[in-house]
Amino acid sequence: MKAAAFDYVRATDVSHALAVLAEHGADAKLVAGGQSLVPMMAMRLARPAVLVDINRLPELKGLQIEGGRVQMGAATRQRDVVDDKALHTALPLVQAALRWVGHVQTRNRGTVGGSLVHADPSAELPLAALMLGATLHLRSQGGERTVAAADFFLGAMYTAVADTECLLAIDWPVWAGGRVRSAFDETAMREGDFAMASAACQIQLDDDGSCCRAVLGLGGMDGTPRVFPQLAASLIGRRIDAELARDVAHAAVEQTHPGSDLHADADYRRELGAVLLARVLQRAAATNEDSHR
Repeated sequence: MKAAAFDYVRATDVSHALAVLAEHGADAKLVAGGQSLVPMMAMRLARPAVLVDINRLPELKGLQIEGGRVQMGAATRQRDVVDDKALHTALPLVQAALRWVGHVQTRNRGTVGGSLVHADPSAELPLAALMLGATLHLRSQGGERTVAAADFFLGAMYTAVADTECLLAIDWPVWAGGRVRSAFDETAMREGDFAMASAACQIQLDDDGSCCRAVLGLGGMDGTPRVFPQLAASLIGRRIDAELARDVAHAAVEQTHPGSDLHADADYRRELGAVLLARVLQRAAATNEDSHR
């Protein structure tokens, strides 16, 4: 199929983009990489009357590491995040997650902010943002505001971004200290397809190999990504072995409500999620380096 007819505006700066959004409201959509919105337009699942191109705005791009955080422009290419060597230490979970996003061509064009605003429940970056407690900076003509990732994802492809707002940047907290380990895994029908289920964790180990900090999460198992702070807290002071990883993983999936479709029913997704989460916990606990795909 082809997209329905629309007007096209190439924004000259963020203020210009916001003015167009304020004029057209819900009838206007922002586009940067186009890897999420354009396919939906082609299938006519999205039919904006006005498409506002923010792809060439330098104020929405770039990476900066300072003060225990990484600030990332919303229109920063996913490829640039994957290739940034400094982020191997600062944001290992984000880099691990991005290696599962689509294909090389997808990551060459796709943006960090585009994936977050699209908010597919099985997408990798929303899960990472929720797990790490990212903060998202939004702007409209009325001013700026910040939204925590925990309050940003409201449902499947539904976020706290208002029709007249633009996502400017994302702040990702950096874990201080050494021995930070991360792992990400997912299963799809084909490589690059949307995941049937995904799982991720980031842990920090003390000198004797016991866990002293942890976050863990599942994607594709609910209308939004899920994190499990109480289960993560139960890992503190313990060595993560296979039995503990399985117990925690099964307890996590019991808190989810996956759907059924032609690829997998809910019971299969629960079992898959448990296997994946146990796997990443063991991988992160056992490795001497940050785990990647």
